[in-house]
Amino acid sequence: MQTLLDGISARLIETPRLTVNILERIADDPATPADRTVVFVHGNVASSLFWQEIMQDLPGDLRPIAVDLRGYGDTDHEPVDATRGVRDFSDDVHATLEALNLPATHLVGWGMGAGVVMQYALDHPVLSLTLESPVSPYGFGGTRRDGSRLTADDAGCGAGTANPDFVERLTAGDSSDEASTSPRNVFRSSYVAPGYRTEHEDVWVASMLSTSTATGNYPGDSVHSDNWPGYGAGPIGALNTVAPRYFDVSGIVDLERKPPILWIHGTADVVVSDASFSDVNQLGLLGIVPEWPGVDVAPPQEMVAQTRHVLGAYADAGGYVVELALEDVGHTPHLERPAVFRHELLAAIGYIGRPANPAPPTEAIVIASSD
Repeated sequence: MQTLLDGISARLIETPRLTVNILERIADDPATPADRTVVFVHGNVASSLFWQEIMQDLPGDLRPIAVDLRGYGDTDHEPVDATRGVRDFSDDVHATLEALNLPATHLVGWGMGAGVVMQYALDHPVLSLTLESPVSPYGFGGTRRDGSRLTADDAGCGAGTANPDFVERLTAGDSSDEASTSPRNVFRSSYVAPGYRTEHEDVWVASMLSTSTATGNYPGDSVHSDNWPGYGAGPIGALNTVAPRYFDVSGIVDLERKPPILWIHGTADVVVSDASFSDVNQLGLLGIVPEWPGVDVAPPQEMVAQTRHVLGAYADAGGYVVELALEDVGHTPHLERPAVFRHELLAAIGYIGRPANPAPPTEAIVIASSD
């Protein structure tokens, strides 16, 4: 099937690390300066294809670029060393931008990709960060509200959280809606809020199916744990990169030069929330996973509260942060509320000014800044 939308093209970029696939707009000028370049980084079980609508809609004097991470889309399926957190991914993005002669750009990250761009900002200059439905700065699962780890082996985190039938259907390229664990139904139930409709669903499902399930890619390996629920994060693979033993980007608070940050997320997100259905501790609390040891031992991770705390500290330390929480929106605001996402992104990169009262009545916005 045709997966590229009108005006979008793909090309391969050779870097010293691996060959990376990127999407661009056909009409864009490669000489567009870096401060007019916006780089999009996708999340887990996705690819650059998910960014095409917003790329189409951005003004013509901007240059949007969407990158396939390793193991996704048409980028090489090199194994991921999870013991480096998401640095394999962020180093790949940096190598790609170096090959494109882009020293510093505006970065947009979604889900795990938001973790990638936060790590990038710790290691390299950036002009701004847009964090869409971001993984907590302390990783995914296995931490208390203050970011401290529940167990030394990150029990209940990493690749062991992946549904085996979902992984099998990814491997088989199942595009049907016959099972609740099919990628299409996972998209409908977890990526977007109820009621979302699109003519491009086949493209989004194809993007999900481009995920490599080879050893070292998605989801990765799981190791035995003596703690409930009996497994912990292994050293390889995509889901293990955001296990708290390997991933902590809360150090952005201490950046000397702090890029402005837009945090945009949906209040109906079931993936990244304070009661995530992807958090085994939340599933234990609900009785879905048996023998849960209780809230004192295995509390659900307060993902949104953790992000708000870290970004609040970032603002208190001199940064500028805008939070936009969209009512009745799931994990993909850029698909579900494209006009709002576009407006806020353009404000975040300084392309347009932000009005004094930017929030429509249906939105919730918090602005935290220190001048």
